[in-house]
Amino acid sequence: MDPLLHLAIIWAAVFGAVVAAKKTRLTPVLYFLFIGCVLANAGVLPLESGAFIRTFAELGIIFIMFALGFEESTDNFLASVRRSWGIALFGALGPFVVAYLIADSIWQDANVSLMVGLAMTATAVSLTMVSLQGLGLSKSIVATRIMTSALLDDIGSLVMVALVVPIATGAGELTMAGLALTAGKAVAFFLIVTFIGFWIFPKGPLEWAQKLPILRVLSMQNYLTFDNGKYATLAILLVALVVGLLAHMFGFHEAVGAYMAGLIVREEHFQLAAKEDAAGRSLTQGNVYKETKRIVDNAAFCWIGPVFFVDLGAKILFDWDLLREVMPYALAMTVGIFVIQIISAGLAARYTSGMNNAESLMIGLGMLGRAELAFVVMDIAYVQHSIMPVEAFFTLMITAFFLNVLVPVTISWWRPYYLKATSDLMR
Repeated sequence: MDPLLHLAIIWAAVFGAVVAAKKTRLTPVLYFLFIGCVLANAGVLPLESGAFIRTFAELGIIFIMFALGFEESTDNFLASVRRSWGIALFGALGPFVVAYLIADSIWQDANVSLMVGLAMTATAVSLTMVSLQGLGLSKSIVATRIMTSALLDDIGSLVMVALVVPIATGAGELTMAGLALTAGKAVAFFLIVTFIGFWIFPKGPLEWAQKLPILRVLSMQNYLTFDNGKYATLAILLVALVVGLLAHMFGFHEAVGAYMAGLIVREEHFQLAAKEDAAGRSLTQGNVYKETKRIVDNAAFCWIGPVFFVDLGAKILFDWDLLREVMPYALAMTVGIFVIQIISAGLAARYTSGMNNAESLMIGLGMLGRAELAFVVMDIAYVQHSIMPVEAFFTLMITAFFLNVLVPVTISWWRPYYLKATSDLMR
């Protein structure tokens, strides 16, 4: 198929998926995957994507992961960590253990079980936040706890992916020396990114570096505000791509680097001196930052990023015998993760974060979703490296679908009880 025709069909599918998502108030990711699957099985999309679409899809997931990191305020994140670490730790550990044990009992392969566990670890915070926003709870304390905990889970999952994938693919040896080498490379990469983050911060631990002429000239602020910020979008996406390539040099997925790049970029990097453009419009920090963020989000979630999910969905080829085989596995995985996620995150919220019972259960329900990062792990394990069999891939896809549907349903069901409990406490 002609690459441009292929892209045109995918973009048409993306538009249709967004319309369906708006009507049903579910995450568009589910529809991207579903429509990609339907079109591939109907013969509209080819079973094997060409190099152009595959590269476009990889660029899409890099942009998505960068946008997710860019979304988070570093200061707000650090301020919430103390209250959310328990929710993140136990809310991720429980699903990982359950998914690992179920996968190990079915496929009896440690590498497959590890990847299945990692795929089911990270929470789809975007789906939960959309659901909470629709119910008027986006500014609540539970929304803040879920956001921070999910971000911590994502970072932890990315670190584990960076460690596990080289070992699972045979690039790193399963020995103490091999594990130490893989762990050392991961630590070295994150230390380099952290140092870059400190260096380019206008204010921070290495503020003295900004006094050195060459470092002051090379600061992120000067880089992003060149020519009144006209090229800020190009500059920031170049940062995402370069740090992604840096991650690849260390043997990790480019998405890991892109996510870290998003975390180290801060709003003050876009600060401009008070000026006006030729049309008399004020060129303030907010204008440049907000416009750049709008363009980045548009690229990541509207026209580049969705290609990744549609292309991934196209890998799901209907096989009724296979579907009948994996459905019991998917149901077992769904029930197991549903129960353990609510118990582990809920108890952690109650006893490590000081939430009441109603808030704790809402947090547990809000952390059920699985979206972007789960599908990144599936793509790495199934499409790129063939670590997991097709049965495991189908099982994870069906499980993620069920869990995502349960998020808006259960949150809507619990909302009246949550509001009553929190209003009673305020009297």
